[in-house]
Amino acid sequence: MASDEQTYTQQPVVSCSMPSEEIKSLSLPVGWKCYRSPEGQKYYVNISTKVNGHQLLGASGHVLERPDVSLGKNSLSNQSPGSTSPARRQNKEKEIKETKITINCVTFPVPASALEQQLLKPSEWSYCDYFWADKKDPQGATVSGFEVLLQKQLKGKQMQKEMAEFIRERIKIEEEYAKNLSKLSMFPMAAQEEGTLGEAWAQLKKSLADEAEVHLKFSSKLQSEVEKPLLTFRGDNFKKDMKKYDHHIADLRKQQVSRYAAVEKARKALADRQKDLEVKTQQLEIKLSNKTEEDIKKARRKSTQAGDDLMRCVDLYNQAQSKWFEEMVTTSLELERLEVERVETIQQLLRQYTTLRHETDMFNQSTLEPVDQLLQSVDPAKDRELWVKEHKTGDLRPVDMDI
Repeated sequence: MASDEQTYTQQPVVSCSMPSEEIKSLSLPVGWKCYRSPEGQKYYVNISTKVNGHQLLGASGHVLERPDVSLGKNSLSNQSPGSTSPARRQNKEKEIKETKITINCVTFPVPASALEQQLLKPSEWSYCDYFWADKKDPQGATVSGFEVLLQKQLKGKQMQKEMAEFIRERIKIEEEYAKNLSKLSMFPMAAQEEGTLGEAWAQLKKSLADEAEVHLKFSSKLQSEVEKPLLTFRGDNFKKDMKKYDHHIADLRKQQVSRYAAVEKARKALADRQKDLEVKTQQLEIKLSNKTEEDIKKARRKSTQAGDDLMRCVDLYNQAQSKWFEEMVTTSLELERLEVERVETIQQLLRQYTTLRHETDMFNQSTLEPVDQLLQSVDPAKDRELWVKEHKTGDLRPVDMDI
């Protein structure tokens, strides 16, 4: 999901409260893995069933419904911000501003406090640790970290397709080479060579036909054992699956943007209510208005209600961000698994190519062995004997003439 323009704002963040009972460490059942959010919260993923983090494991190992928990650990008290004096509220907001920053509607710790975070999968350079922020593409458009991961998958699919096309060209070369070898082996050149040398020459020409057959078999195996698997690995449904991932994460991010907008609206409403309350209080104190204390109480109730609305909006925002965070971890780990699978599959297919190539060299060598043997048997004296016997015109030598 690409937003229109990257926005940087610093705002106080109110976190949802943690569950009343802290999750205890336990020996996880088979297939479950434990991860921690950027703020140290635990959540669990079932790798085999792809349960995506909305559930937690109880101490007995049973799956429990996951309570709504935020990613932030610094929370304001349960007291409504509207019932807090403006000075205290501003001090509290300033304190939180110093530790958190909101970028494109996602709340991050400021760099100074980010050192407290631990990587989810230290020393593994895992996708789930390094693609949380947005970035600018060469054209200046904003691209989310998840889109970068999706582009890697689609690029991998394209590379796989181009490799298959490369092997197809190699097959064409082999087929053309085999055709030309077979054609050359039938040329009648030097067909009248005789003797042991003639036998060696005839075998050399025959070896070309044998070599042509070897290359035809090589091209056939390349097609069935390398090119075809490259083409069929991750078929047409792959791009559809990637679109599903994209839409799912994008929808969660849109919800987070909407919840953030609600927070900002509620924050402004609270500021307006508190300003109104402060003005009315000052007017009453200096008797510039006939407002009664009942009017002041009414303004105070509205301010408190605005504070409650802000807390509710922040709570919903944190829930949306927590959901997005968990889906990002789960889905990025799945994309990481798919990339490992792609690399290992192509590695295996390329190894099959080299195996077939070595076999072709071995078979080509075997076609030359009869030629080598006949060349070792070439004997000029034997050839002369055979030729003389066949073509001799007489063995009586001339003598001197008598008078």
